[in-house]
Order: sequence, then structure tokens, then C-alpha cells
Amino acid sequence: MNDDTSMSRRKAVGSAGLGLAVAAASTSAQAQPRDTAQPMTDPTTRYPKPPFQKQSQPWPGLASHMEPRPDHGETSYRGSGRLAGRKALITGGDSGMGRAAAIAYAREGADVAINYLPSEEADAGEVIALIKAEGRLGIALPGDLRDEGFCNRLVADAVRGLGGLDILVSNAARQQTRASILDVTTEDFDATMKTNIYAPFWLIKAALPHLPPGAAIIGTTSEQAYDPSAELYDYAQTKAATTSFVKSLAKQLGPKGIRVNGVAPGPIWTPLQVSGGATMEKLEKFGSTTPMGRPGQPAELASIYVQLAASDASYATGQVYGAAGGSGQP
Repeated sequence: MNDDTSMSRRKAVGSAGLGLAVAAASTSAQAQPRDTAQPMTDPTTRYPKPPFQKQSQPWPGLASHMEPRPDHGETSYRGSGRLAGRKALITGGDSGMGRAAAIAYAREGADVAINYLPSEEADAGEVIALIKAEGRLGIALPGDLRDEGFCNRLVADAVRGLGGLDILVSNAARQQTRASILDVTTEDFDATMKTNIYAPFWLIKAALPHLPPGAAIIGTTSEQAYDPSAELYDYAQTKAATTSFVKSLAKQLGPKGIRVNGVAPGPIWTPLQVSGGATMEKLEKFGSTTPMGRPGQPAELASIYVQLAASDASYATGQVYGAAGGSGQP
């Protein structure tokens, strides 16, 4: 028996003794597992490092077709009831940070509706199955956020299906790399602006009448808002706008008891990268320039989305939380 095993067994015996003592004092007490923390690991070697193989998918891409497949916390995230009874709508909930948030929210006790494009149905089906496996309500709401009418229907359908709404995660985004501004067509620019700026505007307007005091709005911004890449001219602008709306809206909604915060990822391994968001050259060494020498995985941001939605973060509003492997500025 190694020291770790011996220590774990000693802790288990101690926990069992404590549980018996509590049960003896109160018949309503329930023994809870004490050793729920995951083992400490070296973050520099926890996930795959570049070089990555060249791979390409049509926009918007599927996580299930990526190599290596991203980790969204499917087998690792453990909940503790922090969001019990809450009702969340997450855009881009089929993959990336949206999927990680959806899995975590369900395991924390929330019912979750996810939005995604119809072409992402395969990934979305996996997420809904994971939500339902936790005994929570999972609602699939496919559709294109670039349409204002759909955004209004999306919120209405989420409110009706969930029986209310108190968490809105505006996460869906469009990212296409272009070497020069001369290569960005008006159609490209419009699609990016509609997805990344117009859609959150429409969704928040539709959601606000339903959000009670204590509700949370969370936007996914990016390190691109602070340190934009030359080839992401339009995308970077939208993430700067997201950061700004988080801070502005937090001031506006603070008196109503509604908190607004943002999450600013660095290089994260998601379908954005393999469906036109990065050149093949950049994809092969994706994340290599961070101090950790690798890209992040969506699962590594899940707990941030949980914290920003949880009631014990009640004084956090107008903040942008970074997760960029040592780079980035928020």
C-alpha cells in the first residue's frame, strides 16, 4: 500500500466516524463524502501540447470530429449543488465553453437549455444526454442567432420550457481568420457582428423582463479584446465590445440585483479553431506561446462560469475573469 492509498483510507475512516456522530445527533442528517477534491496535477502536462495534426472542418465545426477531442468535463466535473433549482440558457452550448458550462450547471443542480446551429445537432445531442443523466431538465433549442426574431423566440421557448430563467450565458461566437482586412468581405463582417454583438443585445433585451433579482448574465469575451491578433480584425472588435457591455450593463442592472460578468479565455481547444478560426500553421502550434506551452481545454473554465452564476459570488459584477494559461491581461 502506498502513502497516498493509506492516507485516503485514513481520511475515509475519519469521515465515516464523523458521519456516524452526526447521524446519532440528528436523525435527519445525511452522511456526505468528504474527499471530493480532485488530485493535484501539474497543469503544464495535464492536457495535450502542440504540435497538433492539421485538420479542417466546415464552419461551425464539431467537437466530436476534432483530434484530440476537447475535454468539456464530461467525466471529470463534480458538482456540489451550488446551482440547485436554477434555470439557465446557454448559447453555443453544444461545444467549447458553452458545453463545459452546460455540463457543470447540470451537475450543480440547474436545469439547462442550450442553443446551437442545426448543423451542430450531433454535438448538442451529447450535451442534452449528459444534462438528463444528472436528473436535470435539458432543452435543445437549435437556430441561428443572427436573426432577431429567432433570438426573441429562443428566450421565450427557454422560459416556457424551464419554467423561468435566472442565468443567461451569451457564449456563441463566430471567428474566421483573414490575413488582411482586404480579405474580409462585407458578408463576413456582417455575420461576425450579428453573431457576436447583435445576438447578445437581442437576447439580453428579451431575457431581462424574466430575470429576477439574484439572476446572472455572463458573456464570453476573449484575450483578443486586450491583445488582438492581426488576422482576427473583426472578431477581436466584437470581443472588445463584449467586455464593454459587461461593464456598462453591470452598472445599469446592479440596482436591480442582476449581476453581469464576463469570462475571457486565451487559446482554448474548440471547434472555432478547426473551422476557419486559425490557419493550419497556427493550429499546429496552437497554445505553444503561452507560459504553460499548451492550449486550454473548455473543462478548465467550467468552474469560472459556475462561480459567476452562483449566489455566493453576489458582490462580483462588472468583472472579467481571465483564463489564458499565463497570457492575456484581464
